[in-house]
Amino acid sequence: MHTPGTLITSRPLDEYCGLFGLTRAALAAVPGPVLDCPGGAAGLTAEARELGVTVIATDPAYAAPRPELTALAVAGRDRMAACLAVAPERHLPAGQLCPERYLRSWDRARRLFAADSAARPERYVAAALPGLPFADGSFALTLSAYLLFAYPELFPPERQLAGLLELVRVTDPDGEVRVHPLHDGAGRPCPHLPQLRSALGEHRVASEIVRFARPGDGRTRRVLVLRKARRWGSGPRRGAS
Repeated sequence: MHTPGTLITSRPLDEYCGLFGLTRAALAAVPGPVLDCPGGAAGLTAEARELGVTVIATDPAYAAPRPELTALAVAGRDRMAACLAVAPERHLPAGQLCPERYLRSWDRARRLFAADSAARPERYVAAALPGLPFADGSFALTLSAYLLFAYPELFPPERQLAGLLELVRVTDPDGEVRVHPLHDGAGRPCPHLPQLRSALGEHRVASEIVRFARPGDGRTRRVLVLRKARRWGSGPRRGAS
């Protein structure tokens, strides 16, 4: 079931691309299925299907009855609207200047999610980190937004490490895991990230903090990129994606 305190978001595909330094073309070129963890009520799985990409979304909230999940998604949208009313510059994606237009993109993504999850329930799996019901190396690319570092009260260092290792486990050795953001809900950077990366290295996981250009404002976005250490040289190309 849904973890109390977490926000069920309805981000569209283009916002995902902005978060993780991807383009639609780069996503379409990923040589295998993509994992979205946590998926929330996002439009990624439905929209990526139009690009010929198979995305599996996983979230503990998917165990909830549909009316409850819908209510959680609407509540998430309302919370985002409240945040935008107070500090729009902190929450709007790069190049997006209109809070109302941004919220409409969430509304559309939520509708796409509702229709797609009803039509293709097998692509929406109820599960929570650090225990995912997928075989080793199932995904060519794994994306994880606004969870492990965004909620330090739910994911202390030990659970963060376990969650990151689980994301790597289900990702193909030739693929990669991308995690964003690296700060909590108040914008405070993770204070123990160097120690966490060292611990990952002890588990033969290579980590890198990559700065992707944010389209529209010239700023950069920090993304934690993880790979099984034995194969660091292949997979989706960083920076150019």
